[in-house]
Amino acid sequence: MKIRLLLLLLLGEAHSHAASRPNFVLLMADDLGIGDPGCYGNETLRTPNIDQLAEGGVKLTHHLAASPLCTPSRAAFMTGRYPIRSGMASQSLMGVFIFSASSGGLPTSEITFAKLLKNQGYSTALIGKWHLGTNCHNKTDFCHHPLSHGFDYFHGIPMTNLRDCKPGEGSVFTGGIRALVFIPLQIIAITLLTLAVVKCLGLVHVPPGIFVCLLCLAAMILGLLVCFLHYFRPLNCFLMRNHEITQQPISYDNLMQRLTADAAQFIQRNAETPFLLVLSYLHVHTALFSSKDFSGKSKHGAYGDAVEEMDWSVGQILNVLDELKLANNTLVYFTSDQGAHVEEVSAKGEVHGGSNGIYKGGKANNWEGGIRIPGILRWPGVIKAGLEIDEPTSNMDIFPTVVNLAGSPLPEDRIIDGRDLMPLLQGKTQLSDHEFLFHYCNFYLNAVRWRPRNSTSVWKAFFFTPKFNPEGANGCFSTHVCLCHGQFVNQHHPPLLFDISRDPRERNPVSPMTEPRFQEIVDVMQRAADRHTKTLQEVPNQLSLGNILWKPWLQMCCSSSGLSCQCDREEQARRESR
Repeated sequence: MKIRLLLLLLLGEAHSHAASRPNFVLLMADDLGIGDPGCYGNETLRTPNIDQLAEGGVKLTHHLAASPLCTPSRAAFMTGRYPIRSGMASQSLMGVFIFSASSGGLPTSEITFAKLLKNQGYSTALIGKWHLGTNCHNKTDFCHHPLSHGFDYFHGIPMTNLRDCKPGEGSVFTGGIRALVFIPLQIIAITLLTLAVVKCLGLVHVPPGIFVCLLCLAAMILGLLVCFLHYFRPLNCFLMRNHEITQQPISYDNLMQRLTADAAQFIQRNAETPFLLVLSYLHVHTALFSSKDFSGKSKHGAYGDAVEEMDWSVGQILNVLDELKLANNTLVYFTSDQGAHVEEVSAKGEVHGGSNGIYKGGKANNWEGGIRIPGILRWPGVIKAGLEIDEPTSNMDIFPTVVNLAGSPLPEDRIIDGRDLMPLLQGKTQLSDHEFLFHYCNFYLNAVRWRPRNSTSVWKAFFFTPKFNPEGANGCFSTHVCLCHGQFVNQHHPPLLFDISRDPRERNPVSPMTEPRFQEIVDVMQRAADRHTKTLQEVPNQLSLGNILWKPWLQMCCSSSGLSCQCDREEQARRESR
C-alpha cells in the first residue's frame, strides 16, 4: 500500500510538472519596422491582432535584435548567443546566405532552444523561413537543417524570400550584374571597336583570332548571365516539408494561408502535449506578396497589404489557442528579426520597405532603426496585461526565458548572452539584466550600449558608423544595404557617444564640452568591450566566401532530370485532401 501511495504521489508530481510547463508560440516577422504595428504608433496600417496581443500582455519598447541582418539575428535568437560565437558573422561584404547550395550554416555544435525543449518532451515545429543553412558535404546530410537543430517538423523555405523568387519583381543582383557583366561587356565592346579602327587605318596588324577570342568571351559572359537568371529561381526558391522539397519553384498563391493553416494544424495535433511553435513569417521581406483578400486593400501599397495579411495570420493563431482553451497556458511572443529595410524601393519607385518610426537608419546598420524591434509577450494570468517596459532587452533573451520555463537547465559548457525575461516581465525587478549590450555589424564590433545601475541614462558608443548615400539620405542606397568596413564606414576616435534615453533619434552626440563625464563613460564602455572580446573563441567562419558560394553537389532538386527542378507536391496534396 505504501509503495502504491508513493507511486501515485510521484505520478501526481510528474503530471503537475507537465501541466505547469507552458506551450510556446514564437512569431517572427521578417524586416518589419518597429513603426509598422499600430500598438507602436502607426495610425494608417491596420494591425488589430498584433495590437490585441500587446493589450493582453507586455510591450517591450527597448527591444533589440542581436544583429541588424537576417541570418546572424536568427542565429542569435535560436541560440541565445551573439552570432560571432557560432561563426554566423561575416567578415566579407555578404552577410547572409543567398544560395541554397551553400555549405555554411548554424553549426551542429550549437544548442538551440528547440533542441532543449525537445529533450524535455515538447513537440517542436518551425514553419516559414529558416535561413540558417541546409547541407554541409552532400545534398542529403541536412547538417544545418531545422530537423538537425531540435525541430520535429519543418514546413517552409530553407533560405530567404528574394525579389528574384517572384517573376517581375526585379533582382537583388542588379549591382553585381552591372559590375560582373555589363562593365566587362562594355570594355570588350570598346576594345573591339578600337582594334577595328586601328586595323582599318592600317596602324596595327590585328590577327583575326583576337576578334574571335573577344567575341567568344562576350558570348560566354552573356551565356552565363542567361543561365544564372534562368536557373536561380528554381534552384533557390522552393518549399520543403521536413527533408522533402514540396514545391519548386515556390508559388506565392495563398502562401500565407497555407503556412498559417499548417501552423494551426500543428497546434491542434499537439493540444494535449506541451509544444513549441516557431512561426517565422516570409512577410514582409521582398518580394512582397499577398492573397486577393488583402491585395490592394491597405493605404501603403504592396508593403501595407503584406503587413495586414501577416496580422490576419497572427489573429488566426490566437483564435486557435482560444478555441482549444490553450491561451492561458501558452506564452506568445511577437517580434521582427531586425528593423525595416529603408533602401527597399522597387524599379518603379514604389517604397517596399517599412517604417522604423522615430529611429534613424534601418536593416543592416546599428543605428536604432536597424535593431530596435517590436517585442510583445503574452501569457494570461502570469504576465500582467497592458504593461510597457522600456528597459533594454534582446531577442537573445528568448532562449533562456523559454528554456527555464520548460524546466530545462541552461547549457553550462558555453556562454549564454541572453537573460531570462520573466523577472522583468513579472515586475520582480525594474532594471534590465543587461548592463551592457554589444552591437555587431557582421563580424565587427560596431557599438556598445550601457545601462548604468545608478542612472536613468542609456549610453551608446559607436566605434564606426556607415556612410549613408546619397548625402542626407537615411540609408545606403547605392549598395542597397550598409556595409561594415573599409571605405563604407567612418571610424570614430573617440567613439561617437549618445544618451539614447534623452536622444532616441541619435541626432546629437554628446562631447567633452556637453558631458563632463564623457571620458569616464567612454572608458567604462571600452573596458566592457575589452572584457567581452576576451570571451570570444575562434570558430570556423560559416559565412566565408567558400561557405556562401554555390556548390553544385549540394544543390537540392525535386526531380532527377538535370536542373529543371519543377514539382508541386503542395498542390497535389491539397487535391488529395479535398
